[in-house]
Amino acid sequence: MDGGNGEDIDLRSFAVRLRRMTAEFNRIAHEFAGAHGLHTTDVQALIMIFDAPAPITPSRLREELNLTSGAVTACLDRLERAGHIRRVRDAHDRRVVHLHYLDAAKEFAAAFFRPLGRATDNALRRFSPEELRTAAAFLDAMNEELIALRDAP
Repeated sequence: MDGGNGEDIDLRSFAVRLRRMTAEFNRIAHEFAGAHGLHTTDVQALIMIFDAPAPITPSRLREELNLTSGAVTACLDRLERAGHIRRVRDAHDRRVVHLHYLDAAKEFAAAFFRPLGRATDNALRRFSPEELRTAAAFLDAMNEELIALRDAP
């Protein structure tokens, strides 16, 4: 496969690129965590809560992050104290708790991550809509494979 600059892209070179990008994303997450007195796990939890199509429960968060119940409780306590989330009991079943990312915290995170958004937009502009659809399809397939690995016995 040609990488666009005449360079062949094999599995190893592709893996290097993915690791480099992941390392940079992790660096940014660590900076956000450090600047706000959070653990990197807290940032992962915030991302899960933010990206969820509907409010999720602590047990779902525990499953997604592969944490113990105690670790999730400590994480949620830190996030709630820092003003990022709110726990809300279900109106029909008071035993169920839903996690909500607070609007003020979204604005706060958006301000921190705005440079990342601009960098992403700059990168997106370098590609045609068809190329972006292909890249998105690859990322979707890669995420499916990673989830399958996680769920494998």
